[in-house]
Amino acid sequence: MRRTVTDDELLAVLAAAADAAAAALVGTADWGLVGTRPGQHHSDLAADRAAVAVLVGAGVGVLSEESGRHHADRAVTVVIDPLDGSTNAARGLPWYATSLCAVDDDGPRVGLVVDLVHGTRYEATRGGGARRDGRTLVAVGPEALTDAIIGINGLPASHLGWDQFRALGAAALDLCAVAEGRLHGFVDCTDDGLAPWDYLGALLVCREAGAAVVDLHDRPLVDLDHHARRTVVAGATESLLGELRRARMSTAPLVAPS
Repeated sequence: MRRTVTDDELLAVLAAAADAAAAALVGTADWGLVGTRPGQHHSDLAADRAAVAVLVGAGVGVLSEESGRHHADRAVTVVIDPLDGSTNAARGLPWYATSLCAVDDDGPRVGLVVDLVHGTRYEATRGGGARRDGRTLVAVGPEALTDAIIGINGLPASHLGWDQFRALGAAALDLCAVAEGRLHGFVDCTDDGLAPWDYLGALLVCREAGAAVVDLHDRPLVDLDHHARRTVVAGATESLLGELRRARMSTAPLVAPS
């Protein structure tokens, strides 16, 4: 893809890839486990094949959960989870999505998360704001954790001080819910952390909506290594993020996992 491509053109490529993934899922009869590696489903692979073909054909590089790195030498790399929440999808739980983020030398440039159940589209461009189906998103939430409803990934070692929590099973959609105020924050409570494809598309949506997103251990969130993992914490407000981060840090190892 030429370096002069516009944000709108790049967003159109991401949308075409998401549409291809959705169409592939419609034609997939078996959404169960493949048996290749833990957690990989036939639906993951079908969506990946369709989406990656569109992205590579458009001239961008790809980092995919399912198929790894493609064309690493290209100026723009699209980080994709073709089916975020595939366990939910396989079990008929209506919370799963395709998540994409176009990354250049300056970081996340264009993000798109498509709710595959309801058709809702969350999109953001660097410096250009965030939108849900064309409507501008502005993150809102309480200042205090005790008043907040927090999305979690994994099980915390203890209660972290929130009012309520939800474990919904698709990090990209969970983070988009923070961007639009349906959740007030999000925290990863696992030992292993989240991969770039789990959060990068929604990271840009959150940041452009005014929400704050960090790694618990201050590591860069953009890392195009397939093995990279981060402990993601997000808050609709800076004060809420700080309080949630301190609470999560109280249960974390002193040294970040490698």
